[in-house]
Amino acid sequence: MEHPVSDEVRYRILRYLEEHPVASQRELASHLGVSVGKINYCIRALVENGWIKMRNFRGSQRKMSYVYVLTPKGLEEKVKVTIRFLRRKIAEYNSLSAEIERLNLEVAQSGALVESDAAPAK
Repeated sequence: MEHPVSDEVRYRILRYLEEHPVASQRELASHLGVSVGKINYCIRALVENGWIKMRNFRGSQRKMSYVYVLTPKGLEEKVKVTIRFLRRKIAEYNSLSAEIERLNLEVAQSGALVESDAAPAK
């Protein structure tokens, strides 16, 4: 099934809401560095998928004060998305490590050539 919210965004939202269930959408948007509109869209998608439930915790007078609860299905999704996110980050790390190794070798070889071109020390 295609999800409208990327793995990384799902991971970050589910993780943050699990740790901060009374966070406002504005706080969540600020934490993730995205717009409140995008957070609202993502929250709606997570609710539609049954991964979180929104509950009004301050009574009907403050309609915008919700507690976000990960459902059992949401906790399962968080584990799955965490595994995928971790795999992607490990692959990025391995790729970056290999690039750093290549660059270090290139600099070392370049340094050796510069030193060998220099006039011999007397």
